[in-house]
Amino acid sequence: MKVICDVHIPLRLVTYFNKQGVHAEHVNNLPDKYFTTDKVISEYADKNDLVVITKDIDFRNSYYIKNSPKKLIRICLGNLSTTEIITIINTHILFLIDIYQKFISFYIEVEREKILVLSS
Repeated sequence: MKVICDVHIPLRLVTYFNKQGVHAEHVNNLPDKYFTTDKVISEYADKNDLVVITKDIDFRNSYYIKNSPKKLIRICLGNLSTTEIITIINTHILFLIDIYQKFISFYIEVEREKILVLSS
């Protein structure tokens, strides 16, 4: 699995993914860093077969209206600590990798008690 984390996703999550063998990047590594637009992030993700990981509902809207980004995981966990977010992701990491490998397009919401695959 390959992911790009949006600006509001902590860098520690990128480190976590890389330790799990998941190729992970952060938007802050792109040329425009924090100022990279959602459109540019989506195009970059689609071109490089990356899953966009975000808390931003605008990406969900873009997924349904423009079918971009093609692969999207939205973190719907409120104001949890980074450690708590990593713990929840870790519980479901194998499932997320499986979805990535099986589908060319998907939208997933990660909640505290469950993961919802809303489109694939």
